[in-house]
Amino acid sequence: MNKIPKRVIFISLGVSLGGFLFGFDASVISGIIKFIRPQFQLNEIELGWVVSSPTFSAMFAMLIAGRLSDVIGRKQVLQIIAFLYLISALISSLSPNIVVLVAGRMLGGIAFGGALVITPLYLAEIAPAENRGKLVSVQQLNIVLGFSAAFFSNYLLIRNYDYFSLIDMDNIWRWMLALEVFPALLYIVVLFFVPKSPRWLVNQGRDKEAKQVLKFLHGVKNLQNRFHDIAVGKSGKRKFFSPLVLIKKRYRFIIFIGLLLAVFQQITGINVIFFYSTTIFEQSGIGREASFAQAVLVGLINVVFTILAMYLIDKIGRKPLIIIGLAGIAISMGITSYGFYKAQYELKVSTVEKFSFEERSKLLPLTNKLFQDDKKFKKDLKSVLGEQRYYERESVILSESINMNANLILVGILGFVAAFAFSLGPVMWVMLSEIFPTHIRGVAISSLGFINSLVSWFVQFVFPLELSLIGNAGTYLIYSVLAVIGLLLFLKFLPETKGRSLEQIEAEFAINN
Repeated sequence: MNKIPKRVIFISLGVSLGGFLFGFDASVISGIIKFIRPQFQLNEIELGWVVSSPTFSAMFAMLIAGRLSDVIGRKQVLQIIAFLYLISALISSLSPNIVVLVAGRMLGGIAFGGALVITPLYLAEIAPAENRGKLVSVQQLNIVLGFSAAFFSNYLLIRNYDYFSLIDMDNIWRWMLALEVFPALLYIVVLFFVPKSPRWLVNQGRDKEAKQVLKFLHGVKNLQNRFHDIAVGKSGKRKFFSPLVLIKKRYRFIIFIGLLLAVFQQITGINVIFFYSTTIFEQSGIGREASFAQAVLVGLINVVFTILAMYLIDKIGRKPLIIIGLAGIAISMGITSYGFYKAQYELKVSTVEKFSFEERSKLLPLTNKLFQDDKKFKKDLKSVLGEQRYYERESVILSESINMNANLILVGILGFVAAFAFSLGPVMWVMLSEIFPTHIRGVAISSLGFINSLVSWFVQFVFPLELSLIGNAGTYLIYSVLAVIGLLLFLKFLPETKGRSLEQIEAEFAINN
């Protein structure tokens, strides 16, 4: 295997900072839910909208980002994305009400929707075939590093906020959001030093510039071979393709594969885990600070298994990673569901008397009753405390009333994150950047990115309602069943693209199927 040029590695890391910002922006919300929900008096639907609103706007950004990059170039779109990240962080952290907060987060959604499409597209177009899986996976590595950074910074602020005179429990969530400003500024600076995509330049008829970029990236020795491979697959002057081009018979198979990847990457619940992680751990009764600490573990596991996937993706291939990962997701979600299914809830008089909040006496009618169902227990608590008071007191009440094996929940969630990071996380974007011909790659990835975000938005939006209507056990059981369905479909239909050039993949999948 050829050694990856250092310049290509550094450029890949720099461009993928957009992924880091996506990861940070996505998971930082898990730390602020407990603060903004009572402060802005949010119900389940409103909370679901606050959490999922960036994904909603990302859908539309994905739909146009690829085609926009076909017109003005990959680099130019990435620079727009970087500025949107910065503006979003500032608006979100300074928002005076929920409307402004949602608006700021939706602006960030436009940024990371575009980044999720354009970054793998750009990386695939500068990478040599034998190392393309690794380099495109750098995007996913940066995403999980962003997740981990947000979880860790949230935890540090919760543990140490009293050391800073400007931070208190009323505004701590603003500081959690404001930290995104720093990587956004770095991303803006880095993109000034990134070259344009050589494949995009060739398709614009700018061969001289493309050769200069290829020489810069891969050296004089590999220049002619790299340029020849790109020129062979040249589709002529870039056109503005409608998504309707994707219904052509010749693309039917690769669109089907793309749809499977786009849907099952999200429908098994990964962004529920990332966006609601502290809430999920609090549901096991471990308390607020411990839930932030366990969220840090989610970030660390995510990083470790993403790196493992990057090491293996060009060795054992894309399909084996997907199969192993989906099996792990099904098992892990099954464990989580079982852990919550076995949970019991009981408030004792002595426990209620120890609570420090004023309305504790309202809980006395619920004492010495054994609840086998978290839905019934929470419903009764809300009826005596009121919804907003309940959410303010939820963590302490659950920690004192629940009887369950919290370690099962931790094992299940961490197992799920590991399995996803090993498979669907990096592999989907790698394969989407590979299987489409150059002339429709932008519109294809944009369209499938839209579907991916649509599924993600729906899963995030309905999660609070799911917990309220069917409870923890039923919610995670659904994800487990969906993972089994995905496993069976991928076993039958998923092709392997390891080690093939983009032009070889185009010839095989877009024409012969």
